[in-house]
Amino acid sequence: MSNSKAIKNRIKSVKSTKKITKAMELVAASKMKRAVASTLASRLYAEYSWEILTSIAQSIQDISHPLFDERDKKTSAGKVLLILITSNRGLCGAYNAQVIKKTLSLLKSSMSKTGFDIISIGRKGDVAMHRLGVNVIASFTELNDNISLSEIIPISKLAIDEYSALKYDKVLVAYTDFISALTQRANIKQILPVSRTDLKEMIESLENIKSEEIGSLQKKTINYLVEGDKVKLIGSLAEKLTRMQIYQMMLESNASEQSSRMVAMKNASDASGEMIDDLTLVFNKARQSNITREISEISAGMASVS
Repeated sequence: MSNSKAIKNRIKSVKSTKKITKAMELVAASKMKRAVASTLASRLYAEYSWEILTSIAQSIQDISHPLFDERDKKTSAGKVLLILITSNRGLCGAYNAQVIKKTLSLLKSSMSKTGFDIISIGRKGDVAMHRLGVNVIASFTELNDNISLSEIIPISKLAIDEYSALKYDKVLVAYTDFISALTQRANIKQILPVSRTDLKEMIESLENIKSEEIGSLQKKTINYLVEGDKVKLIGSLAEKLTRMQIYQMMLESNASEQSSRMVAMKNASDASGEMIDDLTLVFNKARQSNITREISEISAGMASVS
């Protein structure tokens, strides 16, 4: 009887765990929908940005600006600034492990040649980098799930100011690309210096995108009349582009986190259900065994009396 009682208590405990994981799965699914919607909504700003950049792309090669200029041997600082985007909470599968592993792979392959400083976004990455002894110059651990573009300004300003002050040769971002609810991919992308070649290629690639995906962007050709300093205009656009890139990476990472947590909690709920079924089967066998034993004892007692 004591064995059956222990199994019954175990079933009750697993059922309580299943209720928690199911609730977390539903919450993560709701947050994921909002995160994906925010990612899609940001494309409108990106379309207008590309429209302007397309019109002035011809003059980019003739303009010199610190955010476009790559470091040479004289100006090289020998250091790289890496922005690491992780989550504040766990229980999201391999989301944090993937991007941290990608970062560690980069650090190990380049540490002998280049020094790295870290700007950590999220507690998990911050804890991992401090544990490894990597220099963390700033931590952002209080950002909301529904992040706004204004919350990115301190991060982008810090990265741009540090790069413009010639403290770093490059600024990289380690984040997670949201591909689908079941697939996320850790990625590291350079945002500074802004590559003229990459920028031109991205602009030219618009010609190969289907017209329904870019709306009327491909149909419009606007010639802008620039009054004032072109260098200042290009610099302002470069800063906004950098800020928008970081914002987009934050949205991608947030969508990846919530989808990864949803899948992890769904797997936990399914595993709990299977465990409940297995424990119920064991409980029924134990109860049947007890009943059979009691019947045998009663039969044996009646036989001895007769």
